[in-house]
Amino acid sequence: MTGSTMRTRTEDPYPHSVIRHKPFALFFCARWASITAFQMQGVAVGWQIYAITGSAWYLGLVGLAQFLPMFLLTLVVGHVADRFDRRMIARVCQTVEGLAAGMLAIGSFGGWLGKEWLLVIAFITGAARAFEGPSMQAMVPGLVPPILIPRAVAWSAAALQIASILGPALGGLLYAFGPTTVYVTTSLLFLAAGVFIARTGPAPPPAAGREPVRLASIFAGISFIRHRPVILGAISLDLFAVLLGGATALLPIYARDILVTGPWGLGLLRAAPGIGALAMSFHLARRPLRRRVGRIMFAAVGIFGAATIVFAVSTSFLLSLGVLVILGAADVISVVIRAALVQLQTPGEMRGRVSAVNSMFIGTSNQLGEFESGATAAWFGVVPAVLIGGIGTILVVLLWMRLFPQLLRTETLES
Repeated sequence: MTGSTMRTRTEDPYPHSVIRHKPFALFFCARWASITAFQMQGVAVGWQIYAITGSAWYLGLVGLAQFLPMFLLTLVVGHVADRFDRRMIARVCQTVEGLAAGMLAIGSFGGWLGKEWLLVIAFITGAARAFEGPSMQAMVPGLVPPILIPRAVAWSAAALQIASILGPALGGLLYAFGPTTVYVTTSLLFLAAGVFIARTGPAPPPAAGREPVRLASIFAGISFIRHRPVILGAISLDLFAVLLGGATALLPIYARDILVTGPWGLGLLRAAPGIGALAMSFHLARRPLRRRVGRIMFAAVGIFGAATIVFAVSTSFLLSLGVLVILGAADVISVVIRAALVQLQTPGEMRGRVSAVNSMFIGTSNQLGEFESGATAAWFGVVPAVLIGGIGTILVVLLWMRLFPQLLRTETLES
């Protein structure tokens, strides 16, 4: 047996076994159900608030309402995730999200759901997701053997992308029967996610659970990332790419006013990035990235920016769908690299706090990016706002290659 064969078998002894681990399979289902519900709700809320106000500014405010609790609670969230049962935290959050969706359904059915209530419930949902996200991320390494973590991260990304395809499409189709139908469905999916998480089994008490609550402990996640240039560079690169290149908040305007479609068209536009990302996620789950991961990450974010520029100026529905598919495929490459770097290079007792900071940088950047897009669209117009974002993303890639040469030179996820 040759040395190269020995190395291959040592590096990859369980080539397709990640999804066969029952706890991870249940986690996969929970993640899919929760994100599908969130995506469906996003389509309905976006279309409904734009129908009520006709304002890009209010579309941006929905993103801001979800961003604020995630940003304000980040440090508390991380400490909670490292001190308490992460499964229990996720279940509670998914229950709160289910009840919030139920309120949207009741308000829509009763006819009293106005723009103010939509923003309030978006804030409540954002607060719940602030706790859910880091807890779910920190669970992954405890569900599979360490050697399978990169594949588990890719499968977790696949759950996100499946939800990103089905959620918006289902939300757009079900909206034809009224927003109440969408919100009832999302409420049931959030509650189902909590059931799946409960069935993953008991979790060992987190190591940080014995730590006294101190200011240094709460800020430990920020300190950890700040002293590791590779992780800091990867997280901040994704932050600015999503912040500048995120045109999701403006899709209702593109669907209705530029591409001239209805809610079904909005659903397809929201789903298109997920199609590309899902295909890439399955590819990465079967063939994990092993070499030149730093260069690949920078290239992927550059493609993300270029696709955003093409989408900005497109007036063809099919072309817009196509570039959004490419955008999603490029985005998931950087997501998988970043997530694997964070999970593999963070000690178990720190994963909650580090994941919370990661969520603040990445998760909240989606909502803050929506607010930024809505605000710039109100100031400069819709097409210039998206165009500026795409150009800004490419400029960030070039600048980050100089600021974080360690990330550019990173060869493997473990190094």
